[in-house]
Amino acid sequence: MSLIADGIFAALPTTTRGQPTPLSADSKGERIAYASNKSIFLRSIDDPAISTQYTQHTAATTVARFAPSGFYCASGDASGIVRVWDCSPNGSGATKGEYAIISGRINDIAWDGDSQRIIAVGDGKQRYGHCVTADSGNTVGEISGHSAQVNAVSIRQQRPLRAATAGDDKNLVFYHGAPFKFNDIPGRGNHTNFIYGVAFSPDGSHLLSVGGDKKIYLYDGKTGEAKTEIVDSSEGHKGSIFGVSWSKDSKNFVTCSGDRTVKTWDVEAGKVTHTWTFGDGIAIPDQQVGVVWPSGRADGLIISLSLSGDLNYLNTNSSKPTKVLSGHQKNITALTSLGEAGSETLWTGSYEGRLCAWEPANGTAETIEGDGHTNIISGLAATSTGKHPQIFSVGWDDSLRTVDAGAKTFTGKATQLSSQPKALTCTSDSLVVVAQLESVIVYRDGEEDGELPLKSTPTSLSSSGSTVAIGSEDSSLRLFSVTPGKAPKQTAVVEKVSAAPLTAISFSQDGSMVAVGTAAGKIYVYKISSGVTGLVTGTASLDLVTDRWSAHTGKITCIAWNPEGTGAVSGSLDTNIFAWSLREPGKRVKETNAHKEGVNGLVWLGDAVYSTGADATVKKWKVQIV
Repeated sequence: MSLIADGIFAALPTTTRGQPTPLSADSKGERIAYASNKSIFLRSIDDPAISTQYTQHTAATTVARFAPSGFYCASGDASGIVRVWDCSPNGSGATKGEYAIISGRINDIAWDGDSQRIIAVGDGKQRYGHCVTADSGNTVGEISGHSAQVNAVSIRQQRPLRAATAGDDKNLVFYHGAPFKFNDIPGRGNHTNFIYGVAFSPDGSHLLSVGGDKKIYLYDGKTGEAKTEIVDSSEGHKGSIFGVSWSKDSKNFVTCSGDRTVKTWDVEAGKVTHTWTFGDGIAIPDQQVGVVWPSGRADGLIISLSLSGDLNYLNTNSSKPTKVLSGHQKNITALTSLGEAGSETLWTGSYEGRLCAWEPANGTAETIEGDGHTNIISGLAATSTGKHPQIFSVGWDDSLRTVDAGAKTFTGKATQLSSQPKALTCTSDSLVVVAQLESVIVYRDGEEDGELPLKSTPTSLSSSGSTVAIGSEDSSLRLFSVTPGKAPKQTAVVEKVSAAPLTAISFSQDGSMVAVGTAAGKIYVYKISSGVTGLVTGTASLDLVTDRWSAHTGKITCIAWNPEGTGAVSGSLDTNIFAWSLREPGKRVKETNAHKEGVNGLVWLGDAVYSTGADATVKKWKVQIV
């Protein structure tokens, strides 16, 4: 048996309203780096399905910056820790150093031109930033002159070394180095609101600052002298400016703003040269909170970040993004697939109520539009019967909703549920079965069509054809025949599977076996002895095939069978994925830390398995089971 990682569809950057989100590109213009939840992602610009995930931070990450050499990355988190690690394309991802910089959130990091020193700044208690060597953490200067948190830092890449920091005290502080020491506060009083971004030009001749007052100021890159305010009264920003980045020729720069625009500027003329506007009206998710102009590219590509987490590929030849990378920012809580072999799509729902459709071939996602969920999506199910393929979803807004899978939009009116939904499945007759707090209800075309009688609180669901399996808090496993217009009929039961509640159920693809996982991390496999006939007549029995799939140390959250029905993969809150075989039930293959903070979903498509988890990623695995 084998279980091999074969790709990561990365999570989107974590964003906060009214706060800048740093983006970084490597010197060759091949990858971007950003922070998401407790991970750092390095993502290929030309092939976004190729990503690297760094998971060694224990607190929420806030910023990641490539070293000019391209071999290392420095990343910071909300606890004030900065980690320097190997990010070379064929590198190990090993951590080179871990440094406690401040006693609070790291807001930004900058490297010097030699890739030897870093300055990290943020919201500390005793200090607002610090300068250290990247390889040893030795002090090489101090950050002083600020009276409030520091939002941004930049280091001049040429000698003599210079650095600039800016923050909530509305001041830009200029430093000489190395070691870096306070020199001046140029243009004191220029900015009348928080300063969100500073950037030295690639040739070192200029320095820019931008902020919440919608203003842009230009300084001399060597002396720090305040030169001029860049103003374009007709084309300038109408909202807070959250980010700034230079073109590689140091003649132009790009800014992003809460007014939903990204603008390029000619630094000499002080005028806007191109504007991209996102969304309509005052849509808050379209605010632009981060931007980077990768210097190593010949095509002039600019990448901006929306508050919704979408990464927008911009080119001055077009007024619209040439590509938009969508996905999830938070915990993916539900997963299903739809389509014929070779042309399937993956459907994922997340903690914030976002529903996405993925193309597994290229790792791109499309966010479903319409009147969607406002809270955690707790279950997804797909049906390809009828005129149009459909996706059904339930969420903690106590509603059942339907998606037209072809048009990729929510359709019709939401069905209000009597209580919080725990799980969802769908029969071959397009009957939707929802496990709620005290009952399991069957819905037909959005209307209630029956109830499955239970003795205990339902915890998990699965279906095969017209048969629905229900796991309960009392560890009972019940099979029901559910058909349109008829009362549900219990066809088989195991009154006590184990001492722990059942938390995951999955039928083999031919419907002859069912695997059930428990809260204690153990999986039991049952064979339906009299087959389909017994399920129809109610004379079926469930015979235990194996109870030796027992290596997880946390609650089983998902199980997926291989197409041949000879084995399965399982995921758990213990972050691990296991591959199991019926032929050799005592053997297993393990992938530790498959998803940081827990695995939530698994589907088997062809020879590949796709998994989702609390790290907001979708991962692909090559699995072979004997």
